[in-house]
Amino acid sequence: MEIYKSLKLDLNFKTVVTIGTFDGVHIGHRKIIERLVQTAKKSQLHSVVLTFFPHPRMVLQKDANIKLINTIEERSRILEQLGLDVLVIKKFTKEFSRLTAEAFVSEILVKQLQVKKIIIGYDHHFGRNRAANIDDLKAFGNMYDFEVEEISAQDINEVSVSSTKIRKALNSGDLKTANKYLGANYILSGKVVKGKGLGNTLGFPTANIHIKESYKLIPKHGVYIVKATIKTQTVFGMMNIGTNPTIDSNNQQSIEVHFFNFNEAIYNKNLVIELLDRIRDEKKFDSLDHLKNQLQKDRQTALQYIEQCHAQ
Repeated sequence: MEIYKSLKLDLNFKTVVTIGTFDGVHIGHRKIIERLVQTAKKSQLHSVVLTFFPHPRMVLQKDANIKLINTIEERSRILEQLGLDVLVIKKFTKEFSRLTAEAFVSEILVKQLQVKKIIIGYDHHFGRNRAANIDDLKAFGNMYDFEVEEISAQDINEVSVSSTKIRKALNSGDLKTANKYLGANYILSGKVVKGKGLGNTLGFPTANIHIKESYKLIPKHGVYIVKATIKTQTVFGMMNIGTNPTIDSNNQQSIEVHFFNFNEAIYNKNLVIELLDRIRDEKKFDSLDHLKNQLQKDRQTALQYIEQCHAQ
């Protein structure tokens, strides 16, 4: 997959394009991308996603604190896995939002993206003040010689509600619902950094994960069953998201993973952690012994889940 981070393109091929933020690349989005990739192959064209970063709501509304399901790197990786040919990441600015609908079509879709077909939702709005709609796009298609395929209301309704539902589910600790809507496991991507070594004192050494993107949605505090691929090896474990209230009083959030049957040094490595299930809320225990006992129970719960659901 080719990735462009501006609209200064020099494409020497014709394309099928879809447009959107695609936060989460959830089951509704996946239908659109699958349709896009299939259409491109059938028509001997290249599949292109035009996406935007930062999220338009971060730029245009006072909703600058919106948390996103995917970092831009995660979004790119998922789209590549779905077979996309070209990803164009346009920096979203107030200036760009003022572009007229016709300028957007003629200068970007036609001139830069070499579009022959657009696959888009029936309720898609674009151009300055989002004033143009699907009918306008079809009229531009007649003018500039490209086809418009409209995604059904049924599919687009699924698209419009799922990102919001996923965020709400993750914030409330309902990982099962989030993963169901994503059509995949929720992921956290970050670098392993040195922690305080508290896990070692409890007999549960942990990898401390630092996520540099402040806009990334961190799920509700608690204990999760996770897996990661480390040096081509699939490794399972349990992860705590929270403030370690039994041990620490500074109330600072940390993300710590205890991997099972794995003791290699992985400092400074970038890991992608998949969240498989949620065991419990984080809580403050009366003593370190009570905490150790609970961690042993959590480990057993996790190992039973892994044996039942991920038997190799």
